[in-house]
Amino acid sequence: MNFSQALTDYLQLRRSLGFHLERDGKALMKFVLFLEQRAALYLTTKLALEWAQEQKESQLATRAQRLTYVRGFARYCSAIDSRTEIPPETILPYRPKRARPHIYTDAQIRNLMLASLKLPGSEWRRQTFYHLIGLLSVTGMRISEAIALQVSDVDLDSSLLKIEKSKFGKSRLIPLHDSTKAVIAKYLHRREQCLAGQTAHHLFFTRTFNRLDQGSIRHVFYELSRTVGIRGQHDSHGPRLHDFRHRFAIKTITNWYELGEDVDRHLPTLSTYLGHSHVADTYWYVAAYPELMEKVVAKIEKHFGDLS
Repeated sequence: MNFSQALTDYLQLRRSLGFHLERDGKALMKFVLFLEQRAALYLTTKLALEWAQEQKESQLATRAQRLTYVRGFARYCSAIDSRTEIPPETILPYRPKRARPHIYTDAQIRNLMLASLKLPGSEWRRQTFYHLIGLLSVTGMRISEAIALQVSDVDLDSSLLKIEKSKFGKSRLIPLHDSTKAVIAKYLHRREQCLAGQTAHHLFFTRTFNRLDQGSIRHVFYELSRTVGIRGQHDSHGPRLHDFRHRFAIKTITNWYELGEDVDRHLPTLSTYLGHSHVADTYWYVAAYPELMEKVVAKIEKHFGDLS
């Protein structure tokens, strides 16, 4: 079997369906090389397991993930060569625990934004983090989506932000509240003054006029978190940038419950807004937040109480 050609076709097919497969692709290329070095005629569970556990010092999660990559590829190969063995799900099972999100209070967000205005460096650096944190908190977008935004994606006339080919290759529109629109308009004016005739395509940019780097953003955010007291001075874990997204979703769902809205009917809309592939991903926010679960239980009890 020509594993290299099979992998090329497999990745091309999956990417045409909207999957990026950056890590998957790199890992599977190493797996194919492994198979070729072993002069394998077809893919077997034994070879897949041997490759997945090749790095003995790696964590169980890493080994399980490597085997997961192989399973997808093996399913594809089985249609080409019936001798292909698909590694059972029971081998190297691993289900990572999803971190309980930190739900920022309005005061915490305000403090983070004010602290960003005291960052060392240029005034533009301070303005960048001030507006980036603000935008994440009111839109629920992913940090990768925020730093990928270009000026052409901002439509103030229609009060919309355009997210182009984000996670899973999806694009969507994010409506802007009038207050958010006003802040972005002021930011764009300051942005032009800062550029002083230079060119930068991204909405947020570095001093070299390039897009921001996620690693650098997280480093600054952790420092801001320590400054305002929501992360310990020596803590390696704590509130994350992604938690702004959780806050947005949970606040939205909570408001629906408090207003007596039909949450089940609205959830697909929220799922589309957030760019989720499945509504089940949005339902997870309910299960991950005990305070929200209390509202769900109260609604169920009221429903059955009314029926009795």
